[in-house]
Amino acid sequence: MIQVSHISKAFSGRQILLDINAAFEPGKTHLIIGQSGSGKTVLMKCLVGLLEVDEGEIIYGGRAFSKMTQKQRKAIRKEMGMLFQGGALFDSMNVEENVRFPLLMYANQTKREMQQRVDFCLERVDLRDAHHLMPSELSGGMVKRVAIARAIALNPGYLFCDEPNSGLDPQTAQLIDSLIAEITHEYNMITVINTHDMNSVLEIGEAISFIHKGHLWWHGDKNTVLHTDNVELNEFVFSTALTTRLKKN
Repeated sequence: MIQVSHISKAFSGRQILLDINAAFEPGKTHLIIGQSGSGKTVLMKCLVGLLEVDEGEIIYGGRAFSKMTQKQRKAIRKEMGMLFQGGALFDSMNVEENVRFPLLMYANQTKREMQQRVDFCLERVDLRDAHHLMPSELSGGMVKRVAIARAIALNPGYLFCDEPNSGLDPQTAQLIDSLIAEITHEYNMITVINTHDMNSVLEIGEAISFIHKGHLWWHGDKNTVLHTDNVELNEFVFSTALTTRLKKN
C-alpha cells in the first residue's frame, strides 16, 4: 500500500497541495482527476519523488519514502514502472531495445534472461512480432503498448501512468485502459493514473480521487462518480464529458 499522510506542497508561496490524505491499494486502478492546475500532476510527481513534499509523509509498504535519501530511494524506484504521456520511447532504439533499457539499468540478469523477459513483456501487450520496429514505424496505440511493456519489464509493484490515453482515438484508448486494468489485476500492482479522460474514469475507475484547488475534494469509484452531490465534481464531470464529445465530433 502507498499511504499519503497530510502532504502539502507550495511553489513561490503559492499553495498547490494542502493536507492531502490518501491510500492506494494493491490490485486496483487508482485514478487522479481534476481540472488543469488543480494539483493532480504535482501529486503524482510527489508520489514518485520527482518533487519533495513540504509537509507530511509518503509511505511505501511501511517505508517512509518522503524521508529517505536519494540513495535509499533507489531500491523503491526499482519497484516502480512509469508510463509517460506520449509514451516517451527512445527514438534511436527499436522496440526490443526500449523494453530492455530498464533491465540494463537495474536488473542483475544474463542476456538470455533479459531476452526472455523482453519477449514475455511484448507478448503480454500483443506485440510479439514488433521487436525490431523503430518508434517512427509504430501507430499511437502501439507506442503506448511498447511503453507499457517497458514499464512492466522489472515486474514492478507500483505502476504510475500520466495521461496514458493522450492523443489516442476512443477505440484505441479503450484498449489501453483495458490492458492497464488487466495487468494491474494480474500482477496485483498498485496502479495510479493521472487522467482527464472521463471514459477511463467510467471504465476502470476502481478508486477515484478528485483534486480541486489543491485539496482532495472527493473520493469514490466509477459507480458513484455520476451520483454525487459534490458541486465541483459534477461541474468537472459535465465539462470534461462535453469537451470529449465535441472532440469526437
